[in-house]
Amino acid sequence: MNNKLFIFFVYAIIFMVNTVVKYDEKSIKILEGLDAVKKRPGMYIGSTDKRGLHHLVWEIIDNGIDEIINGYGDKIIVTINKDKSITISDNGRGLPTGMHESGRSTPEVIYTVLHAGGKFSEGGYKVSGGLHGVGASVVNALSSWMEVTTHHEGEIGYIKFHDGGKVETPLKILGKTNKSGTTVTFLPNPEVFGNTTFSFTTIKERMQESAFLLSNLTIEVHDLEDDKHETFHYENGLTSFVEYINQDKKELHKPVIINSKKNNIEVDIALQYTEGYNETLLSFVNNVKTIDGGSHEVGFKTGLTKIFNDYAKSNNLIKSKEGNFDGTDVREGLTAVLNLRIPENILQFEGQTKGKLGTPEARSVVENIVYDHMKFYLEENREIALKIIEKASQSRLAREAARKAREEARSGRGKKKEERMMAGKLTPAQTKNPKINELFIVEGNSAGGTAKKSRDRKFQAILPLRGKIINTEKATDNDIFKNEEINSIIYCIGAGYGQEFDVKDSNYDKVIIMTDADDDGAHIQCLLLTFFYRFMRPLIEEGKLFIAMPPLFKVTTPDKKYKYFYPGEESEMKAYTESRSNYQIQRYKGLGEMNPEPLWETTMDPKTRNLIKVSINDGSLAERRVSTLMGDQVEPRKEWINENVEFSLEDNYSIN
Repeated sequence: MNNKLFIFFVYAIIFMVNTVVKYDEKSIKILEGLDAVKKRPGMYIGSTDKRGLHHLVWEIIDNGIDEIINGYGDKIIVTINKDKSITISDNGRGLPTGMHESGRSTPEVIYTVLHAGGKFSEGGYKVSGGLHGVGASVVNALSSWMEVTTHHEGEIGYIKFHDGGKVETPLKILGKTNKSGTTVTFLPNPEVFGNTTFSFTTIKERMQESAFLLSNLTIEVHDLEDDKHETFHYENGLTSFVEYINQDKKELHKPVIINSKKNNIEVDIALQYTEGYNETLLSFVNNVKTIDGGSHEVGFKTGLTKIFNDYAKSNNLIKSKEGNFDGTDVREGLTAVLNLRIPENILQFEGQTKGKLGTPEARSVVENIVYDHMKFYLEENREIALKIIEKASQSRLAREAARKAREEARSGRGKKKEERMMAGKLTPAQTKNPKINELFIVEGNSAGGTAKKSRDRKFQAILPLRGKIINTEKATDNDIFKNEEINSIIYCIGAGYGQEFDVKDSNYDKVIIMTDADDDGAHIQCLLLTFFYRFMRPLIEEGKLFIAMPPLFKVTTPDKKYKYFYPGEESEMKAYTESRSNYQIQRYKGLGEMNPEPLWETTMDPKTRNLIKVSINDGSLAERRVSTLMGDQVEPRKEWINENVEFSLEDNYSIN
């Protein structure tokens, strides 16, 4: 929570305490039209940060994708305009221009009425990425203005809205045409989003995914401000998708392609094993990314685990005393992309943002299709099958060894070496409750010393790092686990690493990266984030990894009043100091320069500190982003940082 929000909540609390509010029939308010969206935008687009801003784009693009999925059109053009508006065009059927039974024009109904659209009639879509019919109207509600031009059945129609969905120019027919399609231009409302600058990189990567999923689709992305252009078209579809993800990895075989249909559910899957250890599983339903998985992913994992165990047993590759492969064993080094097409009458998403598939039938359909196809593939490709089984066997051995090591550690055996290694490093918490304890990973011994004096020793532990840890994206596994700082982190958290990492065994409810508010501190953050992403990913997925936000400046006035300012708040500090005739500015070059009391107050006290939660919003983007930012190629890293990095306080920090 930043200072402005804190002040807001203080005033809110004071108001609630000192005011008696009568609750009666006058307290009940009906939000008409699009007012509900304006009142609670997060309910409809997930958030009002950069992710929510781009969700507006996806809603309009998905309407064009729906046209193409159903056989209408083959091209989408996305243009970021110089005035920060964005234009999305498709060559589908266009919007009908006649009067709706409600007495308003059809485009007006589509863009101003919730739960209105072609998903609800027989003449609309058989397969669609949207169930609720709220996407277009939600975008309109959260825009300063929107223009819609439709080419439909020989006519060109135009309508314009302003101020979140109010009709400025009613639908009018501009003339005749032999084209078809819809063009939507809108400017997000800065009062809702604050920063309304679209990211060319974010949009082009999302559009590239759509082109991978639809082999007949061509997508153009333009940024008129920076004069950037990209065109995507992939004849080989999912095969190209998997090869793209694995382009810097050593594969074990060519991609396996599964195309099948059962119970009216179409299943397209591409999968490929590599020599690496990381699993990358991406899933889509009707070309909408299901970032939170769902029933189709469960079916895929179940079918894959079952067939590899059955194949290994039937070919005497597993001894009876060894037991079955675990799901993580058979998915080690796997890259897979799932794309399902599910009819509207059985399609169930969880939430408006459609992040998780809830259709029960999808689980059994995908499980059976994967099992049957992979059974045939393994029987016809014995050499490849043996390679994958051997890889799974090695994963199982490592998992079992890690389990035994954890059991030894719990029983008190085998601790002496680790305890000697940790002597003088870890300052443990007094309590041993993993549900409340916090581990601060601190940059340097000096900062570690201050943090030890600042902490609440009952539940906060301090682990100082000596210098920068190894870059785990470039180093070999052997070099990584020879690194003393890496081993210290693994030992302190106590839940293993890699495939055998079990978040339930973590000694801490929160692991907090606390570095200096400078470039070196940011670099150490990146190195640690890369390690946690590669070797302790469930820690991120379960919301247990955080970044502390120490202040960069302290401004003190002659009356001993003071105020802290954080990275990115230089303009706020300038405005604050300009209103005062006399003040003193202290810049904290490092955590070690802070006294224990201000470090506790600003950075470590759960009641007043700023913590950034680390999360993974998009698996494929996270995989490519880590490779881009921490790999060997300089130019892609430089381009992404220049376009996307902003130093500001946010509630969540996402790898996406």
